[in-house]
Amino acid sequence: MRVAVLGMGVMGRAMARRLLALGFPVTVWNRTPGRAAEPVGLGAVEAGSPADAARDAEAVLLSLADDRAVREVMAHLPATGSEGPVVADMSTVAPATTRALRDLAPGRRFVAAPVLGGPQAVAEGRATVLVGGERDLVDTLKPVWTRAFASYSYCGADPGDALGFKLLNNYLLMSGLAVLAEATVAAREAGLDETLLHDFLLRWPTVAPALHNRVDDVLGGDHRGWFTTSLAAKDLRLAAELAEPGGVDLPIVRLVGRRYEEAAEEGWGDADIGAIVEPLRARRSH
Repeated sequence: MRVAVLGMGVMGRAMARRLLALGFPVTVWNRTPGRAAEPVGLGAVEAGSPADAARDAEAVLLSLADDRAVREVMAHLPATGSEGPVVADMSTVAPATTRALRDLAPGRRFVAAPVLGGPQAVAEGRATVLVGGERDLVDTLKPVWTRAFASYSYCGADPGDALGFKLLNNYLLMSGLAVLAEATVAAREAGLDETLLHDFLLRWPTVAPALHNRVDDVLGGDHRGWFTTSLAAKDLRLAAELAEPGGVDLPIVRLVGRRYEEAAEEGWGDADIGAIVEPLRARRSH
């Protein structure tokens, strides 16, 4: 199966590496030149435009930063009939955007495929993908779902539902991390042994396993990573919107989202989400 990967951020590059390692012919494209050097060095072909990348592909995977970027790239895909490629958007966007993209996709051959797992998990085949869309289109891309990922879950014919589940997953992750950050600051203020705290945080059942890989980050302040506080704030805004059709306000998700916005505003916008601890530390120093 010939695959095009559009978007060479950390997730897009990881996806391209994974597909190349499995023997898929891969074409890549990125808006900013020079970001595709790694996959090209591994055998990918770089295209000059989204249309060129998609022209001979059977699957077109989008890995882009936000709703606007996805819409812009979709507008440049070539018009095709019912035999064109299936477009799978792996970006984290609003469910309403995903539903609109289905209508914009060439031949309406579109599925949503948000990923659970970071770039390293994607590159190593340990990530999970949530897939939504018409079942025959989802099944067309089974070679990608079953070979490139540890597992995949079908979320129904409405592609927006897959994004709803992804946003809830991210909300649980980021709210847990916000509490973890506050707990570490509270421990430090109380004079508790930080080595013991580190050990406890990795062993206590009250700390979600998905937070374990950020314990060192929060305690030590090394905020290198891929999931930035700016992206977290965006995802939390989208999570809050999930309940709006019923007129329900979610105060906790808005509070947590504001914490990530503060971190971004205070200079940590490009740092990994563990940097949510830094505004608390800055307040202490004052």
